Amino acid sequence: MAVYQIIFAQLLDNYAVVQTLTNPEIQAGESIVVASVSATFNGTKTVYAMPQYEFIGVNTEGNLLFDYNVPIPNQVLYYVAGTDTTRYAVIPQGTLTHTQTCTWINGAAVSTWLGIALAGADETAFLTQCANAANNFMYLRRQESGYTDALATSPGTQVTLATTMYAGALYRQRGAIDTFASFSDMGTAVASGLSPLIKQLAGIPRPAVA
Repeated sequence: MAVYQIIFAQLLDNYAVVQTLTNPEIQAGESIVVASVSATFNGTKTVYAMPQYEFIGVNTEGNLLFDYNVPIPNQVLYYVAGTDTTRYAVIPQGTLTHTQTCTWINGAAVSTWLGIALAGADETAFLTQCANAANNFMYLRRQESGYTDALATSPGTQVTLATTMYAGALYRQRGAIDTFASFSDMGTAVASGLSPLIKQLAGIPRPAVA
């Protein structure tokens, strides 16, 4: 969960724009919670756009219009039905909360991949923690590589497998510094959590296009 401070807000043509103090790592389509701005702005909202210029309204065809001579960083735009409000400083500052919960795999899937039967509640809890960590890690890494994925549905079986393999690696290296126990490499064991195969399946890092 990330919480950002809202320093400016405006409402125009039923679209609200808030500016945060720092760069929000948010994409269009994701859910946010706005608080301590005003009754009109506050609530759970769906992000429509992340504009980098001053929002000046909507044309007759419904397209968003911007003044490209006025750059404004760290903006989040979402739909709000309300009276137009000129851009103003939010004092005291409001908050924008962004929670990402990726659920591509679960602990049971990792247990099946590992081929183990869990001994008890503690073991199950740790395996679930590994699955949750792998979900969020893979989601963020793919986001950094330019993909736009759904939090609740894996983008493909290859990504599901990559996420499961990474969760399994986290489980196996419990208590180790950089890798899980192995006799194959003897004294020269190498870190194998995010292996080339996992990267290949997950599509990360995404190849640059000239």
